[in-house]
Amino acid sequence: MSAATISPLFAQTEKQPFISGVYPKLAMYNNEGECGTGAVVPWANRLWVITYAPHLPFGSSDKLYEITPDRKQIVRPESIGGTPANRMIHTESKQLFIGPYAIDDKGKVRVIPWEIMPGRHTGNARHLTDPANKIYYGTMEEGFYDVDVKTLKPTILYEDGNVINKRNKASASPNPPGELLPGAHGKGLYSGQGVMVFSNNGESGPKALTDFDIEAGSLSEWDGKSWKVVRRNQFVEVTGPGGIYGNKNPDTDPIWATGWDHKSVLLGSRDHGKWSFYRLPKASHTYDGAHGWNTEWPRIRDVGTAAKPDYLMTMHGMFWHFPGTFNSTNSAGIRPGSAYLKVVGDFTRWQDQLVFGGDDSAQKEFLNKRKAKGAIEGPGQSNSNLWFTSLQKPDQLGPNTAEGAVWISENIEKAKASEPFLFAGWKHRMAWILNEGNAPVTFNFEVDKEGKNQWSSVKTIIAEPGKAVYIVFDAAEKGEWIRVTGNNSTKATVHFSYTDTDRFTKSVDPMFNGLATLSGTDYSAGLMYGLGDNRRAMGLLAGKVSKGKFEESGYYELNADMKLEKKEDAKTASFIREKFVLPKNVVTIDESSVVIVDDLDRRWRLPLGSAAFTQKTNSNLLRVVREVATERDLMNVHGTFYELPAENADGFAKIRPVSSHQLSVYDFASYRGLLVMTGLNNDAKAGEHIIKSADGRASVWAGTIDDLWKLGKPTGQGGPWKDASVKKDIPSDAYLIGFYDKRKLKLSHDSKQPVTFKVQVEPVGHGPWMTYKEIVVPAGKTVDYTFPDSFQSRWIRFSADQDCKATSWLIYE
Repeated sequence: MSAATISPLFAQTEKQPFISGVYPKLAMYNNEGECGTGAVVPWANRLWVITYAPHLPFGSSDKLYEITPDRKQIVRPESIGGTPANRMIHTESKQLFIGPYAIDDKGKVRVIPWEIMPGRHTGNARHLTDPANKIYYGTMEEGFYDVDVKTLKPTILYEDGNVINKRNKASASPNPPGELLPGAHGKGLYSGQGVMVFSNNGESGPKALTDFDIEAGSLSEWDGKSWKVVRRNQFVEVTGPGGIYGNKNPDTDPIWATGWDHKSVLLGSRDHGKWSFYRLPKASHTYDGAHGWNTEWPRIRDVGTAAKPDYLMTMHGMFWHFPGTFNSTNSAGIRPGSAYLKVVGDFTRWQDQLVFGGDDSAQKEFLNKRKAKGAIEGPGQSNSNLWFTSLQKPDQLGPNTAEGAVWISENIEKAKASEPFLFAGWKHRMAWILNEGNAPVTFNFEVDKEGKNQWSSVKTIIAEPGKAVYIVFDAAEKGEWIRVTGNNSTKATVHFSYTDTDRFTKSVDPMFNGLATLSGTDYSAGLMYGLGDNRRAMGLLAGKVSKGKFEESGYYELNADMKLEKKEDAKTASFIREKFVLPKNVVTIDESSVVIVDDLDRRWRLPLGSAAFTQKTNSNLLRVVREVATERDLMNVHGTFYELPAENADGFAKIRPVSSHQLSVYDFASYRGLLVMTGLNNDAKAGEHIIKSADGRASVWAGTIDDLWKLGKPTGQGGPWKDASVKKDIPSDAYLIGFYDKRKLKLSHDSKQPVTFKVQVEPVGHGPWMTYKEIVVPAGKTVDYTFPDSFQSRWIRFSADQDCKATSWLIYE
C-alpha cells in the first residue's frame, strides 16, 4: 500500500484559454496507443479524473488527475496507470474508489498496487453480504476481487484472464483460455437484488475484427456462488437509480443495462424478479463492431441535484433523458436529446455544469485504416481532454434523427411479439416492412401508451410476399413503446426511422467567421501533426494557397496556451511534409455525384455541393478523411462534413452527414480535445476560435468537433445517374438520402416511349433493398417528386424497365 499528501507532482497556475468548453491546458497525455478518459467524479471539493491505455492490465503511464475549482490540474504522484474506467463512492467509509485508487473525503489518496490486484479495472459494485466493509472490483478479462475498504486488501474471487495468460506464457489476448463467461471485452459492474451483474461488449477471433453483426458480448449475473448468462448480446453500462453510490434499496431498486446488436440499441431492466428488454434507435453506427472496441464506456448518470435527480444516458451517439423511475411496469419517459460526435468515456455534473471526459486523439488508430485516408500517420502522442458545457447542452447539438429495427431478414414466429421499440419523442415517425416469405402476412402494431405494459393495437398492415410497405404514424398514434406481431410465421424486416427537423438550420454560426470561403483565391493554409515525444504541441507546416497551389511559409507550433509560434525544426517540418501530405485521388467526382469505392470494393455515391469544390478537390487543396475522435473518422468532401464509422463498423454504409458549408478547409486534426482546422482568410481577426502567429503568416481555427453542427444543415444535389446509359432492370449505385430534411427528385430519360422507374430504398445500411414506389415518366418529360417529411431511408437507388439514357437527380435543400 502507499499513501501521500495532497501536494502535487505538477500544478498549473496560469490563467488558461477556454475554447468551446475546452481548457487546452487540462489535456491529459500518456505514452501509449490511446489515452481515453475512464472516469470523471466530483469528490472532496475537487474533480477527479483517470485516463486509460488500451490494454495494460499491469500499469501504464496514465495518471490520476485532481482538478481544483479554479481549473488547475494536479497530476497525482501516486499514479500507477493501467486501463481503468471504474468508479464508486462508498458511503460508509467516505471514500471514492476510482481506478486502483481510494480517496478519502479530505483528498488523501491510497493505492492498490497492480501486483496484488492486476487487470483492466472496469467496474465497482457494492458487496452482496458485507456492503459496509467491502466492495467488488471487476476487470475486463473477468477478474473479480473482494476488497476491504479499510485495509484495501483484495481477495481474488475469479482470476483475471491476463494473469492466466501470463502464467501460461500465452499472448496478451483479450480472450484468455478457460474464460469464465461469453465475450471478450468486459464493461459494466453493479449489484442489487441478491446478484452482481457484469456486462461484456465484445468478441474475440478474426471475424470480430471485420464483421459487426456476428454474435458478440453478454450480460451475466452472479449470486455469490455461480454465474448465469442472462443474454448473449453486446452490453456496456450496468447501473441503477443509486448510480455511483449503489442502489439505496438494493432488494427492490431496478438494475439497468444498456447494450446493442446490429439492429438497434438494447435496454434491460432487472426488477420484479426478472429481466425485461427494450429497443431504441441508433443515432450513430460508429459505436458498432463485434470486438466492442469502439464504444468506450456509455453511461447512465444522475446529473441533477439531491433534491431533484435528473438522469442522462449516452448511447450510440445520442444524449437521452432517462427516467429515474424506469422499470418494467413503469417504463415511460425515455426521450431523445441531441446527437453528438465526441467520444465520451464518462461525465458528471460539477459546479452547475456538465463535464464530459473524451477519448479524443489516439496515437494508434487500431483497426481504423482505410484507403480514403491515404498513408497518413496518427498523432505522435495520445491525448484527451475534458469538455465543460451548460446543463442544457445535451439538447442543443445535432438533430436526433435515428433508426433501428426489431427484425432484419430473420425468421419470426406466428403471433410472437417483437421486443418493444421506443415510439415516443419524435414528430416524424415511420416504419418499413418487408415480408420476405412466400405468403401474405398481417402485421399488427401495438403500443404501450403509458409504459405500464398494457398493449393496444394501433395499426394493422397486410404485407404481400416480397413487397415492401411504407408506414407513417400520425400524431394521434401515441405511445411510449411499439411492438409488432405477424399472423403467420415468415421471414421479415421491420425497421423504424424517426426524424428530428427542429434543429435543422441554414444559418452559419459567427464562430466560423474567418475561415476561407470558396470564392477566395489567396488564403492561409497548412498541414498539421500532433507532436510526440512529450512535446505536447501541434506542429503546423504553414503556408498559403495562391492561384490554386499551396506554397510553404514556415514551420510553427501551437502550444498549450494556444500560442502559435514560429520554430526552426527542419526535421519535423520534413516529417509533416512527407507523412501528412494530402493524398490524391481518394474520391472521384463525376458530373452527378461524389463516388466512393470503399475497402470492400463497394460503391457509394454522395451529393455534390458547389461546383467550385470539384476544382479544389482535383487540385488537391482539401483534406478528405482524418481521424479526429478515437476509432472513427471525419470526412469533408464537396462541401459536407460527414461522420464516418470505421470499416469494421460497416464504414461508408453507415455514413452520416453533419453539416454543409462553402469553406476551403485545407486540413483538420484533433489536438487537446479540440478540432483544429486550417484554411483561413489572410485578414481573419484573432479571437476565441482563431489563433494567429505574431508574424501573421500562420493561422488556425479551433473549436470542438460538435461545433460542426452549427455550420449549417446538410444540403446538396446530384444522383446516381445523369444522362447515364442504363440497362433494363439493372439498379444504379446506392446514393445517400438519409439525414436530409427537404428532398426533391427529378426523373427523365431519352426513350421515345414511357419508362417506368423503380425507386428502391435501403433504410438500414446492411439490410435488404425495398421498392418504395414505381414512377412512370412519359417520353420527353421530366417528372418531379417531393419526398414527404416523414420519409427516411439511408440509401436510395433506381432501375428502369428498359434500356435508355436516364437522369435521376436529387435536390436536398
